[in-house]
Amino acid sequence: MNDYKYIIVPKKYDFLKEKDQYQLNSLTQFLFNKYGFEAYMEGEDYPQDLSMNRCSALTTDLLKDSGLFKTKLTIELKDCNGNTVFTSKIGESREKEYATAYNLALRDAFESVKAQNYKYEPKDKMVSKTTPIASSNKETAAEIEKLKKEIKTLKEEKQTDVVEIKKEVAETKPVVKEQVVPVNDDRINTDEPTVLYAQKIENGYQLVDMTPKVVYKIKKTGQENLFLVEGENAIIYKKGDAWFYEFNTDGGVMQKELNIKF
Repeated sequence: MNDYKYIIVPKKYDFLKEKDQYQLNSLTQFLFNKYGFEAYMEGEDYPQDLSMNRCSALTTDLLKDSGLFKTKLTIELKDCNGNTVFTSKIGESREKEYATAYNLALRDAFESVKAQNYKYEPKDKMVSKTTPIASSNKETAAEIEKLKKEIKTLKEEKQTDVVEIKKEVAETKPVVKEQVVPVNDDRINTDEPTVLYAQKIENGYQLVDMTPKVVYKIKKTGQENLFLVEGENAIIYKKGDAWFYEFNTDGGVMQKELNIKF
């Protein structure tokens, strides 16, 4: 996987009826970016080097296994020639609601991706089987060599522009967090996370603020430190020493850090 710079995510998976149904495709793109890849949704404006060489990308597919009591999903990555490069473990969930079950099963399958510790290491040649092989004709070989030099020059110019842009942004803007939280949610729209206190209830906890006011009710799942938010298409989970509230919107997956005291 380290040979490939990009991931292309389809707009629709075969086992679903609609594009980005249950925000599953958006979540796939989000999680690949989270684990170090550069992921693009199919049909987006691709970077120049990807547009010129589609073989620098792997294409994602999501396979659903049949099961009576479990939702099972497997991530599959194929190269530009249709060869399978990576297959994840089977991610599982026992939740009955489709949106929640697919979300949890996909995250479980992504544990295999996380374990790869991906780091892009470019190779000199990565071409499609349909790419013509250079003939022994000297004139043709010279043209190919000239094209390679032009491509290299374009890449260097683009990298220089990116460095300059990043430098300007760093000088004029403060560093911001990875995710933007919608301003219409007054429970989570604060710079510093409000302290929430966990109180045990049946099958989980209720999280209250200093008022005290119940902000969330969360249900236990089969995984430690992962809770479903009651009445919302959202989860609360622990990463490292921090807790995060994560939910799906039409614009993709959003998250916010929480300060929870158990």
